[in-house]
Amino acid sequence: MGLWAVIFAWATGAWAADTPAISRVEARSNDLLAVGVVRDDKMSIHISRLADNAPVRDAVVTVVLRGMVHPTTAEADGSYSLQTKDLALPGAAAVDFQVGQGAARESLKGTLDIASVPGQLDDKNSSRQLWWWVLNFAVCGAALWLFSRRRNAAKD
Repeated sequence: MGLWAVIFAWATGAWAADTPAISRVEARSNDLLAVGVVRDDKMSIHISRLADNAPVRDAVVTVVLRGMVHPTTAEADGSYSLQTKDLALPGAAAVDFQVGQGAARESLKGTLDIASVPGQLDDKNSSRQLWWWVLNFAVCGAALWLFSRRRNAAKD
């Protein structure tokens, strides 16, 4: 019985976490590396120097996403954050991190591929659906087998 419960839970996604999809963008210039991690409508951005991997602090960072310029907020840990509804839109988007420190300005470009809504299957013929059908047929087959055994036992 325990094995069937595990198979059923796996096939139906009963223990699948309802965590938001996490998307990631990486952009480089000659001197800097920017990594952005998106959760829902918020992006956490870490910018570091390629030479020594030191975080870039006290910079003015703006993000161009889907043609709109978005200012970022500096965080205490040296990262930057951005919150916009544009991050919740599924699909690929060009991202341009514009980093300014004093007179120095750099542009780091990358592509962000935002996953679709969590829990929504992109492919209707996914392996999860296949296993659901296998489980359905197995349960129906087992029920018919038990029914026929009882029927044969009642005849004897």
